[in-house]
Amino acid sequence: MRFTVCEDHEAMSRAAAGIMAEAVAKNPALLLCAASGGSPTRAYELFVADKQAGAQLRVLKLDEWAGLATDDPASCEAYLQRYLIGPLGLAPERYISFDGAAADLQAECAALQQRINDAGPIDLCLLGVGLNGHLALNEPADALHPGCHVATLADSSKNHPMLDGRGTPLSHGLTLGMADILRSRQLLVLVSGEQKRDVMEKLLSRKVTPQFPASFLWLHGNVDFVCDKAAMAGLEAPR
Repeated sequence: MRFTVCEDHEAMSRAAAGIMAEAVAKNPALLLCAASGGSPTRAYELFVADKQAGAQLRVLKLDEWAGLATDDPASCEAYLQRYLIGPLGLAPERYISFDGAAADLQAECAALQQRINDAGPIDLCLLGVGLNGHLALNEPADALHPGCHVATLADSSKNHPMLDGRGTPLSHGLTLGMADILRSRQLLVLVSGEQKRDVMEKLLSRKVTPQFPASFLWLHGNVDFVCDKAAMAGLEAPR
């Protein structure tokens, strides 16, 4: 696990965009698993500024809120279309996604799992870490799911900034499982802001437990953790 501590969010984003660009330069047709949310937004903006980056790139959506239509502004789909898929002009056949408003969510997860099995493994998986240590929507639990599944949201996930202002609270999400994440050839994890400081302290304890899913990143052999100083305040990154 490699740790890079950057001065601020902008520097973190530039470092992350550089890692993404380097990976695409080595493998133009790589399969990128893309997270949504505040942490990767600026990195995506910097990455897509090079229009050649997406010439052969394939993208996989990491997770989605159950019950949101694909055109709902709060959906992960709308986010990725705005910041990644649209700016890159990615052809539909090079984008693997799931529909949070599907009539049968279990079938939707099974179909996505088959597409991952056919197209994978993931070459580069971009992740954030939730305030409760979740990865994607793999929430703390006694046991974690290996494959794509419908997840029951923890309270902290229900209050995610992406869902601000929604009248009806959400209870579930669709997500990749831990096995597909950990089978990725390379993981890129972005952590930003002082609110993530306690999360990083817990991660750095190196205790691996399903009650803190991000701890499973210690089991992977090729992880880049890119953080800003606020997230690492008073903490020492491993060397």
